[in-house]
Parts: sequence; structure tokens; C-alpha cells
Amino acid sequence: MPKGYWIAQNDVNDPETYEKYKAASGAAFQKFGAKFLVRGGRYKALQGNIRGRHVVIEFESYEQALECYNSPEYQEAAKWRKGASEGDIVIVEGA
Repeated sequence: MPKGYWIAQNDVNDPETYEKYKAASGAAFQKFGAKFLVRGGRYKALQGNIRGRHVVIEFESYEQALECYNSPEYQEAAKWRKGASEGDIVIVEGA
């Protein structure tokens, strides 16, 4: 079965509040077996509109990635992200 991935790019406007989001979201990520492949780090923008922070999270399946995003645990944590950052999240099925 193909794995599922969250691919996120965002700009953090309020680092203190964003840290609260990261702490609160940990319970959902742990519950759904998330594995962080990319979390911030050095990058070089080569094409397009690139944001300042990049995150790639691996899940055992596409369905599990969707379940994590839609879970009450994650949705509660995501409230901290609103206003603290602007960005995009896409969930994709792996090859």
C-alpha cells in the first residue's frame, strides 16, 4: 500500500504562538504514526512562489494522513496555527 504524505509550506508570522501549535499537534502526529522527513531546515528556492518553512510528514497510508488532518486532536491544535502562520498543506499518495 502506498504511503501518504503531508507537504506543507508556510511563513511564520508569530513564532511564539507557532511553537504552541507545534507542541499541541504532537499528540495527533503520535496517534497517527507520523514520521517527519523534513521540518524546517536549509533550502534554496529554485522556482515559483516559495515560503520560508517546509515540512514533509510521512504516514503509513494516504487514508491515515487524511485521518490525522481531520482528527479532533489535530483540528484543535490547528487553531494555534491560524494567525501565527500563512501557508499551504497538501496531502498526497506516494508512489
